[in-house]
Amino acid sequence: VAADTTDETVTVAEISSFQLETIKDFCPEISAVLNLTPDHMDRHQTMEKYADAKAQIFKNQNKNQYCIINYDDEECFKLAEKCSASVVPFSRKHELDLGAYVHDDIIIVRDKEKAVEICRADELQIPGAHNLENALAACAIAYFGGIDPEVISKVLKEFRGVEHRIELCNEIDGVRFVNDSKGTNPDAAVKAIEAIKKDIILIAGGYDKDSSFDDFVKAFDGRVKALLLMGKTAT
Repeated sequence: VAADTTDETVTVAEISSFQLETIKDFCPEISAVLNLTPDHMDRHQTMEKYADAKAQIFKNQNKNQYCIINYDDEECFKLAEKCSASVVPFSRKHELDLGAYVHDDIIIVRDKEKAVEICRADELQIPGAHNLENALAACAIAYFGGIDPEVISKVLKEFRGVEHRIELCNEIDGVRFVNDSKGTNPDAAVKAIEAIKKDIILIAGGYDKDSSFDDFVKAFDGRVKALLLMGKTAT
């Protein structure tokens, strides 16, 4: 895809910490760091090294470019101290002087001149607090990327999620079958469990990336009524 782009092309890409470790000239016009939770410890070994890898996303940016970053994630927002770009926070818990936030259940984006209402949080079609955070980040990226607020609002109200992320596959005899196979670490799995809320028969397992499962197990309380384990982690 990169080879076929022109000066007019806008490319939106998710860049992994593995890719960011070895960047040299990579420099997005708008970067984003959505969270900082334990993952890939089998490769990075420590959270400090993992954070350093993620911070590479804005390594080459300047003050005329933007970095969208999670204000509610304390460790994540600390990365902004290393950033030379214009930092734009997003928050579902706090009203901000600049950035994307929720006030009275309304998603708002504020720049230096004005605050713009995008839509109501309950108009989102994707469940879970983490998806509200994702929507706020997307709002900030789009708004500071020059997209019309009406377009942002329309897309947020119509977007029903992607495959493998809390994807409702079917409902049979009152049982809803949900595919969240994109949840490849404990934190992602916890957020999916919290979004479903209760009466969950959870199929989990796979490959252990040296992550702690303490918070994952704590999230079961009152929600998971049965657990089926598979893969290497099952043992």
